[in-house]
Amino acid sequence: MNIKEELYKQCITYVNNRLQTIEEIISSNQKALQSETKSSAGDKHETGRAMLQLEMEKAGQQINGVVKMKETLSKINLKGSSEVAHLGCVIKTTKASFFLSISAGQLIVNNENYFAISVSSPIGRILLGKKEGDTFVFNTTKQTIKEIF
Repeated sequence: MNIKEELYKQCITYVNNRLQTIEEIISSNQKALQSETKSSAGDKHETGRAMLQLEMEKAGQQINGVVKMKETLSKINLKGSSEVAHLGCVIKTTKASFFLSISAGQLIVNNENYFAISVSSPIGRILLGKKEGDTFVFNTTKQTIKEIF
């Protein structure tokens, strides 16, 4: 399996794990909401329900984020190669290696570190459209693109 395919696979795993965690939170909150019975301390009961409701809304927003990540991953073409950085490219610079995909953080392939970054992240926006040999500054650090594949 090549580097790009392995990075892609790790991003899929990241998204699936995240979705599972969110679903577990929702399930747990639904059970808590159902088991909340009206007690003599009415205000305390209402506050608890409101907090659970807020948690459910937050989890719903997180699911929307996961759905967007899945959509982004579905647009990646692992076969294509390009001289210009675009979604699905691996970009090696003088300082780090990046996989333009979703914001999944640090991934390791063949004992080498890669950072899965979104094209809409600050560094992703800088890298998008760059070519091998191009230089850029990110967080006051100058970097040169050594390789794009």
